[in-house]
Amino acid sequence: MIELPLYILTLTGKLMTTPNPYHRVDTVRFKGFTKSENNQVRNSAGIAVAFRTDSKTISVLTNYGEVGWPNNTSGFSARGYDLYIRRDGQWIWAGAGVPGDLDKPFNIISNMDGTMKECLMYLPLLSEEYSIKIGVEPGAVLVPLDNPFRHRIGIFGSSFTHGVSTSRAGMTYPAIFSRETGLQLLSLGCNGNCKMQDYFADVLAAADVDAFIFDSFSNPSIEQIKERLFPFIEKLQAAHPGKPLIFQRTIYREWRNFNKKIDQEQAAKIEVADSLMKIACKKYKDVYYIHPNASAPDHETSQDGTHPSDRGYQLWARSIEKPVKKILRKYGLK
Repeated sequence: MIELPLYILTLTGKLMTTPNPYHRVDTVRFKGFTKSENNQVRNSAGIAVAFRTDSKTISVLTNYGEVGWPNNTSGFSARGYDLYIRRDGQWIWAGAGVPGDLDKPFNIISNMDGTMKECLMYLPLLSEEYSIKIGVEPGAVLVPLDNPFRHRIGIFGSSFTHGVSTSRAGMTYPAIFSRETGLQLLSLGCNGNCKMQDYFADVLAAADVDAFIFDSFSNPSIEQIKERLFPFIEKLQAAHPGKPLIFQRTIYREWRNFNKKIDQEQAAKIEVADSLMKIACKKYKDVYYIHPNASAPDHETSQDGTHPSDRGYQLWARSIEKPVKKILRKYGLK
């Protein structure tokens, strides 16, 4: 096999340039994070590599930093890779895998037909990588693919946006949304830590984006929502005047079905967010509020009562497609 460093290919889904190409935030430049947040923004969640190859086999070799071993998320998502190949204009799932021995290469797909293919491979959601090499057969072509997605739309959110409880790294709702719409979402999902903190606003203010989407009401308390929402909006509008800020209501959590305490707590938080966003949408230009849905009538779309399953994340992505595209069209983002 011939191995090539991944960073010389086309990386999609990155919010900003970082010294380590697989980090999402430069933690030397930006300060204020807790230890947990510092680790999470160094996860490669939401980043994918786009390339062309005619190799019959594709392999991956990783030098990991911090490695995620969660109970509620597949190893394919937490520390593995997820491959899609474009066929007839559609991204078709091709293979996924995680190394049995973390310091050894593994084949993510074999026995292909040897014709040139356009590939999109998602990186691990809950792990850090120091280096990643992609392997192809001797004599095979391996070259960058032009970014298959258009525009730069930052998305900041909770564990939902990070991709907790997915079976594969490409099954986050931002990834599904991008594959189905062609719009590039630049993910800064942080498990349990999307609370509209001022230092996260500093990161978002420095990002080169055309628009923002937020899953910002899933993690913070009622008090934090009241205290932080308007300053958060004002800081981002000062840095990105005239660009749309699209806030999402938090989704229905299936724990609410019979747990009255959780039901009451979630209802109260949603009520506060709804009331404040009603004010925000009138007070600030270019601010919007949409209602995603990750549930189905059978209530079988949850992994653990809080996080959606793959099916739930598919429903989420599709539920926001029309309202997001409608808003973006107002700004010439099609």
